Amino acid sequence: MALLHRARLHPTKLELLAEWLPEQQWSGDGLGAELERLGAFRLDDPAGEVGVEVLLVKAGDSVLQTPLTYRGAPLPGGDAWLVGTMEHSVLGRRWVYDACGDPVFAGVLVAMLRGEAAQAEEVLIGQDGTRTVRAPGATARVTSAVTAAALPAPPQGAPVACATAGGMTTMRIGDVDVELRRVLDVDAEADETLPGVVATWPGQGQPVLLATARRV
Repeated sequence: MALLHRARLHPTKLELLAEWLPEQQWSGDGLGAELERLGAFRLDDPAGEVGVEVLLVKAGDSVLQTPLTYRGAPLPGGDAWLVGTMEHSVLGRRWVYDACGDPVFAGVLVAMLRGEAAQAEEVLIGQDGTRTVRAPGATARVTSAVTAAALPAPPQGAPVACATAGGMTTMRIGDVDVELRRVLDVDAEADETLPGVVATWPGQGQPVLLATARRV
């Protein structure tokens, strides 16, 4: 489960993204547009140290997927993936990264594609310590799981080899490419027979393809 504190953030996630997204060539016609949060879901770091969240935002006419990781200290060698820092009223300073360059995200995404992990349950921790389950802002699931033999787990903590072209970021893991859509096609019908991750959110009842895996 993802344990979340009721807290104030400065700057907010959308404020961070509003500064970072215009520098990304894949932000397309959303360049400089006001961001609207459409939904989000969490994934579990097995070690419980890194927050992993996939944000779905609208910028202009584009719907963008912006996976983020939240860390209590800088990611070694991760400067190229740094979105920015924010102050969390409970946890203190948090380093926010484009998750595509974070080995923790690579590990949990592979586990999801292999059918070994699912979207995390979100639990809010109040100031008095009480815990409340929160409904997620989006629902993600695997269409057709990849076998463990076809998609090996990345070495723990190993750097992630990533390349972005157009609206796609490719994460190379062994001899498999995990392709993550940065710009989402909300009108296309996802092929449920192919290995991938799809999501729905309020106002988007048709599943949208987020990521796929294929052999090189």
